[in-house]
Amino acid sequence: MKFRDGMWLPAEGKRPEYAEEIYSIEPREDGKALSLLCPTKRILERPDSLNCGTLTIDIGAPFDGAIFVETTHWLGSLNPGPHFDLYPAGKPETSDVKISNVEDSTTISSGSVSATVKTGSHDFDIRFHATDGSKELTSLLNQSVGFVNSPSPTTPMQTADMRNLDHYIFTQTTLSVGESVHGLGERFGAFNKVGQAITLWNSDGGTSSEQAYKNVPLWISSRGYGIFIDTPDKIELEIGSERCCRVQTSVRGQRLKWYILYGPSPKEILQKYSILTGQPGNVPSWSFGLWLSTSFTTNYDETTVNSFLEGMKSRDIPVETFHFDCFWMKPFHWCDFVFDLKRFPDPKGQITRLKASGLVNKVCVWINPYLSQASPIFKLAASRGYLLRRKNGDIFQWDLWQTGMGIVDFTNPEAVEWYVSCLQELFDVGVDAIKADFGERIPTEDVEWFDSSLSPKKMHNYYAFLYNKIVYEALQEQFGENEAVVFARSATAGTQRFPIVWGGDCESTPEAMGESIRGGISLGLCGYSFWSVDIGGFEGSPPPWLYKRWVAFGLLCSHSRLHGSNSFRVPWTVDDDDTTEQGCSKILSKWTALRARLMPYIFSQAQESVANGLPLSLRAMCLEFPDDPTSWFLDRQFMLGSSIVVAPIFEKSGEVTFYLPVGQWTSFFTNKTIVGPGWFTETHKFDSLPMYVRENTILVLGKWGEHRTVYDYSKSVEVCLYHTSPGAQTTLYDCEGEAAGVLEVGEDGHLIDQEFLQGAWHVTKNGRSGGHTHK
Repeated sequence: MKFRDGMWLPAEGKRPEYAEEIYSIEPREDGKALSLLCPTKRILERPDSLNCGTLTIDIGAPFDGAIFVETTHWLGSLNPGPHFDLYPAGKPETSDVKISNVEDSTTISSGSVSATVKTGSHDFDIRFHATDGSKELTSLLNQSVGFVNSPSPTTPMQTADMRNLDHYIFTQTTLSVGESVHGLGERFGAFNKVGQAITLWNSDGGTSSEQAYKNVPLWISSRGYGIFIDTPDKIELEIGSERCCRVQTSVRGQRLKWYILYGPSPKEILQKYSILTGQPGNVPSWSFGLWLSTSFTTNYDETTVNSFLEGMKSRDIPVETFHFDCFWMKPFHWCDFVFDLKRFPDPKGQITRLKASGLVNKVCVWINPYLSQASPIFKLAASRGYLLRRKNGDIFQWDLWQTGMGIVDFTNPEAVEWYVSCLQELFDVGVDAIKADFGERIPTEDVEWFDSSLSPKKMHNYYAFLYNKIVYEALQEQFGENEAVVFARSATAGTQRFPIVWGGDCESTPEAMGESIRGGISLGLCGYSFWSVDIGGFEGSPPPWLYKRWVAFGLLCSHSRLHGSNSFRVPWTVDDDDTTEQGCSKILSKWTALRARLMPYIFSQAQESVANGLPLSLRAMCLEFPDDPTSWFLDRQFMLGSSIVVAPIFEKSGEVTFYLPVGQWTSFFTNKTIVGPGWFTETHKFDSLPMYVRENTILVLGKWGEHRTVYDYSKSVEVCLYHTSPGAQTTLYDCEGEAAGVLEVGEDGHLIDQEFLQGAWHVTKNGRSGGHTHK
């Protein structure tokens, strides 16, 4: 939201009042925070303190490497929940806090980061910097903190009744020359957010708009810091779009709190963010196999499902998980958790038969948190108080999505218990995973939650956290701590604890594939380890060339699912069953086999990603190469883990231009080595793309011909040494997520610490061919 019309005028109907000076500073009793009294005019004489608003700015040290800034106008204003669930693993001790004073400034230091407040003049100046003085991060300068009443009162007497006034708090942190801003959830527009106006408000808007399913109030700067805005409320940001040299953050209300997290590397920023909001949850090894869906509005039954899976098997395309989308239930009955018995007369028997046949190992079904009034379950839930109500006591209903649809009230503990019991019935039938769809269109006006102390506006974004948490924890209770898999669309801060998420409704176009990549790398910079996409696009029918390019991209995401809207995604329906080597079926088979071989690397990287709050894939290039300025602008390529660059192809011709940072890079497919930094152009058939391995990498691959997802990742493997130096190492994990051992390159260039490797394993250097076999 813009509060000014250019630099000199206020926006129509708005009159910002700014903190004009820092009048006084009071340290908190525990010595870990400062409280600043900041009047909205300069206090030169005693009468200036009358008829003057003030802003209280608290600056404190929550844990080492982080500083919070909380700005409040009226301290007596309520601060209703919900609030983000911070420090889920416990709050660390602040061991290195120091407050120091010199003649004209006060500094509070929190480990590696400090805030210095100027006090020597009637001015407003707060600077955030590295404690060792090596780097200035950002600042709050003149006219950078304030409040706005809208419409602008003509007399202060009008503020006695705030019912017709919207009150906003805002801060403006400085943007340095060349600084870029990234993150803020799964955003499908330009990767660098400078110049954009962004609203953090969960919406079901597809991938081709400014809206987002997953709004996360964290952004990371190329200058080595991140800012986490601590509210699930609607947040509006002007990122160099109101004042070109500032990031403005505003919320409706009386207070605004954010944390500045100092890296200096973006990986360290995400580690600190995971302290605040939680580490990503882990997922089982089977979840990394290929997922196949019925698609959405397609016509299917048990015979259709069997024909799909038999067709995949006959084409040498193993399917790990089969997903039943919405129409496993009757039309108009979503979501009552009851199979449509006309189409699936024996759901438990069908699932048992599927698994016993070996066609599939796991089964997933679609749900949402809404109940249609056409199902008998609606009356039951309504009568027991399980649904969101309007203020007059009516159940909130509308006909958007489902007829007379109600919304499950997850603030009611009994509603949660009932909802989990419905999920348990699915588990008893043989369901192993849940696609938790929707959760974005949560109303805010004329509604009251069971917990009436909660703010409906804050509940809008926070609902996604509650929804996914409940489903994930039900799966954990059923299958085990690290065996739960939720396939979720809506999210906010902290939802990374309940993996996985996918990118929502994209079109079957190359442009939408690009949108999806931008969304995936942006969300990864908000601490999400696992992300997927609808391979081939959701809306429409992809032409064969695009389907095959999307297969290559999708099989190199952390998780891979074939899913569409009104058309199937089994490959033979895309190209009339082209059986040539470059046909859809053969291409999908090749990429699925490659992914199976990559599983020792993928699953080991997954464990390290979870431990450090990092994305496995899509991982933005700037996470691995933050000192390379180009890496902060790369939004058509990504890292798979820490060692492999992937550049998807968007052109029918197969031509692609990509960038490699400094160092030696070896093509995974050809073993060709090129030296970066630089831009490179290649042309590829459908069974390859630019996939380059970083120097000093020990890459462990499954044996040739391996098609399984879950196997012994230390047996009969190929250990590839890519231009390694003595001391290079990698930790290999088994399929249960336990460390199997560490591989290290010795001074002579050969492997040491290899005793845990089993079977006929072998080593290759600077590529994937040759090598000596050990038994």
